[in-house]
Amino acid sequence: MTIKVLLADDQALVRAGFRSLLGRARDIEVVGEAGTGDEAVRTARAVRPDVVLMDIRMPGTDGLTATRTLVADPGLTGCRVIVLTTFETDEYVFAALRAGASGFLTKETEPDDLRQAVRAVAAGDGLLSPGATRRVIEQFAHRPAAAAPDPGRLDVLTPREREITRLIATGLSNDQIAERLVISPLTAKTHVTRALAKLGARDRAQLVILAYETGLVRPGGAPA
Repeated sequence: MTIKVLLADDQALVRAGFRSLLGRARDIEVVGEAGTGDEAVRTARAVRPDVVLMDIRMPGTDGLTATRTLVADPGLTGCRVIVLTTFETDEYVFAALRAGASGFLTKETEPDDLRQAVRAVAAGDGLLSPGATRRVIEQFAHRPAAAAPDPGRLDVLTPREREITRLIATGLSNDQIAERLVISPLTAKTHVTRALAKLGARDRAQLVILAYETGLVRPGGAPA
């Protein structure tokens, strides 16, 4: 199956670079480009991509607002957003994840990592740039305005699902979780899928956010 990708960035040269890199993969096709957030939304509704590579800072409607719009559109339920940023600590990244983005990458990402990221997100996996997403969430958690933890939101999970959600928030993959808990990777994936469904989360990125918001994991990755 070919993965359809929409590129949203106000710099034509950046879009051309990503188009060239993604075009080298037989299973990925760039089906559209946009230079503003509004154009990204219009184009996404027209071409219905599987993945949108979305720059945050664009003229007019920015990538954050466009991400919210795309995620909320019932006609684009299969469309997932990867936020692109120049710096891993961009203050808007956390807000983008909360808006429904499936993860983020820096524009310095290696070509093979970019292609693999598109595949992972298209398959329904949240993309957590190693350590970067957790650092952004930790920064948010340290802010005085952060909401008080609400552990009751996790009551729908079994003890095993809570444990796996905690391990996801510390950055472990399904294979690493399986090794840690001495279970099969398929069993680990099944628990992750059930946790996603019970919590109404789109992907692993949102599970990480919920783990911090509920106090299941404290800043620094320590269990509550």
